[in-house]
Amino acid sequence: MTKYAIRLSLALKSHWEEIKKHSGDDRGDISITTIIIWVAAVAGAIAIAGTIAVVVGRYNTKLSGI
Repeated sequence: MTKYAIRLSLALKSHWEEIKKHSGDDRGDISITTIIIWVAAVAGAIAIAGTIAVVVGRYNTKLSGI
């Protein structure tokens, strides 16, 4: 192993020990519900933007006279 791999391994082990030590504490982590809501909101925004892009691309010549 290289010295960087050893250093990374030690850092990860140390971090994992800290996580295990505080595993019962409420650290204010983001709940799974919040993540699901954010993913749905972003996916909806992308879908709406894509739909608008398709409609504008398809009817661009007809919309230019407005």
